[in-house]
Amino acid sequence: QVQLVESGGGLVQAGGSLRLSCVASGRTSSNYAMGWFRQAPGKDREFVAAITWSAGSTYYADSVKGRFTISRDNAKNTVYLQMSSLKPEDTADYYCAATTRPAVLAARFYGSWGQGTQVTVSS
Repeated sequence: QVQLVESGGGLVQAGGSLRLSCVASGRTSSNYAMGWFRQAPGKDREFVAAITWSAGSTYYADSVKGRFTISRDNAKNTVYLQMSSLKPEDTADYYCAATTRPAVLAARFYGSWGQGTQVTVSS
């Protein structure tokens, strides 16, 4: 079982930047990858980005490609999401998740989740 603790959410103006952090603890040795998802009011939970622990392979949703960067620090069991050129449509609750499976693009593959952190982008 993995515990995930997120931080870094907040209020930012359009065009600004935020960096989200997620620290994993517990039984982390079996983790294959970490991912970020988001959910806006009245919307389905949406894949944002993912990174594998071993090779550091990255995956991005088309809506954030070129603006968001996911990275990891293996020694600290920490994953980051650097968000730049933020838009009002990026406003959502952002969730960190961990998977033991070699599949990262859908929420159903993840077994551990953080509590969520709110990101609000003002226009």
